[in-house]
Amino acid sequence: MAAVTLVAVGCGGAAMATAMTGGDGGAPGARNLPAATGTVTRGDLIDTETVDGTLGYGDERALVGAASGTVTWIAGVGATVKRGGRLYDLNNEPVTLMYGDEPMYRTLSEGTSDGPDVKQLERNLDALGYGAGVTVDDHFTAATASAVEKWQQDRGLEQTGAVDGAQVIFAPGAVRITERKAELGGRTVAGKPVFEVTGTERQIRVDLDTDDQQLARKGAAVTVELPGGKTASGRITKVGTVAVTKKPGSSSSSTESTIEVDIALDDPKDAGRLDKAPVSVELQSERHENVLSVPVEALLALREGGYGVQVVRDGRVDVVPVRTGLYAQGRVEVGGPGLAPGVKVGVPGK
Repeated sequence: MAAVTLVAVGCGGAAMATAMTGGDGGAPGARNLPAATGTVTRGDLIDTETVDGTLGYGDERALVGAASGTVTWIAGVGATVKRGGRLYDLNNEPVTLMYGDEPMYRTLSEGTSDGPDVKQLERNLDALGYGAGVTVDDHFTAATASAVEKWQQDRGLEQTGAVDGAQVIFAPGAVRITERKAELGGRTVAGKPVFEVTGTERQIRVDLDTDDQQLARKGAAVTVELPGGKTASGRITKVGTVAVTKKPGSSSSSTESTIEVDIALDDPKDAGRLDKAPVSVELQSERHENVLSVPVEALLALREGGYGVQVVRDGRVDVVPVRTGLYAQGRVEVGGPGLAPGVKVGVPGK
């Protein structure tokens, strides 16, 4: 008859057991019923790792003015400015935010050189409702000039049909003002920052150790624990490709390398009013789909090597050798004869 003696064997941090076969070759018997049982299940097994992150609005960047003059009005810290919104007044005329990656480096008017900055302006005019008759392309036409004049009229500007840096600043998207570099009544100069800004969407930044970069895959789902214990779901939106090396502390001469990983919450409302708040992010390190698994504590260390489980069926016990795979979520992936979803296996009693 098979004798099973429980011993403390470390594997995945769980209690293990040793199965020792008696003289009858390991025949099953009712007298060897385990103290408790677990169940073989089929499903996805996911191993995770938790890392630290910071909830905020992303990196700060300078918003640079493209004209010189006196600041006669300026948006306050914390303000959000979207396309068509007023950033500040220069010499008592509004400077408007438009979207685009091309900086305003010249006056745009009919007859000027064609280019992507013209297309960028036309795209904004169209988005703001001034695109009738305008073809969004690299050409500043008479139709473009007419659209500019209508926009200028609505903004209280002189209707010249031409646009320059005293009227427009381009940025990739809406901005949230975190610092004013120019002050009311002060003078600002072309090429100098007027504001420090961030984006307006909440995101989580993780400085991930380069040794763990395999954990971060763009588009992968994550779970975020917010201050107070609330959890929220999110997805990785960007994985940095350049490692940043820094010293972890003044008392140590060693260095650490990290990559930046950005995460967006599935529902931005989950962030509430939090800014620059520490969070914990659960990343998936490995996922095995549609596999059989048992509780880790069901594993027995066999005398002849490898592992087995006690299959409990009809009041009797068979020690079945198993192949093990991924350890995760308190369970272990297994394969072996007679294993199927719903089969009971022995586990140590509480």
